[in-house]
Amino acid sequence: MELRTLRYFVAVAEELHFGRAAARLHMSQPPLSRAIKQLETGLGAVLLHRSTTGVTLTPAGAALLEEARELLDRAERVRARIAAVAGPATLTIGILGDSSDTGVARLAAAFRRRHPGVEVRIRETDLTDPTCGLRAGPVDVALTRAPFDGTGLEVHELRADPVGAVLRADDPLARRPRLDLADLADRRWFRFPDGTDPLWQAYWHGGAPRQGPVVHAVQECLQAVLWNGTVGMTPLGHRPPGELAVVPVVDMPPSRVVVAWNRSDPNPLVRSFVRIAAAAYRD
Repeated sequence: MELRTLRYFVAVAEELHFGRAAARLHMSQPPLSRAIKQLETGLGAVLLHRSTTGVTLTPAGAALLEEARELLDRAERVRARIAAVAGPATLTIGILGDSSDTGVARLAAAFRRRHPGVEVRIRETDLTDPTCGLRAGPVDVALTRAPFDGTGLEVHELRADPVGAVLRADDPLARRPRLDLADLADRRWFRFPDGTDPLWQAYWHGGAPRQGPVVHAVQECLQAVLWNGTVGMTPLGHRPPGELAVVPVVDMPPSRVVVAWNRSDPNPLVRSFVRIAAAAYRD
């Protein structure tokens, strides 16, 4: 039994309602229901009687609630004692400054539940460093997008997003339902500064050399489109200002949301973050 699963059970047992328990845990109801089912299977006992009005505890469930509360209290005392000896635990997360991602909110809530005593530090980077500082050393783990040079890194894919071209709303191509890269071949594109990861640069250029203004951040890219009519690229889930439009590019491979970390890093919080991220983006 994992402490996380016991926390889930205690929430359901105290709320006597899966919906309220899920809200209390800041998670959706289906993964909570699956976790309780797996707990019952592992213990070989029915813990809850389910009905349309809520749930009630079985005798086995009542016994587990008592034991679970004691175990969780003991775990908190252990954590507090270790923290007092070792000092506060911290984890620095590099995040690509490419707009909001709904998966981040689920991940943050799940990480807080699993590691309530850890101080999380966020380092947001611009579009010129897709590893978000991993190679330079100021971050422990990066929540970013691929592709980039993965030498010395571990990379785990969380999600793949279709990509579209960012165009001015009055651009004739903006009225199209979809585009091919060939439709954009004669246009000026945004570019990244010299020295930017070549795999990263080639992806956002649609696999071909481009001419156009150099940008460092999302807003600079959007402003280049607005002022100069250049072509930008963005995941389709991102919504630009009303003066701009996004048209799907059908032959552009999807943009992969990934978590990355240094292969030689022994920090157990990094491995825990990766596991939590994989579950948060899957739910």
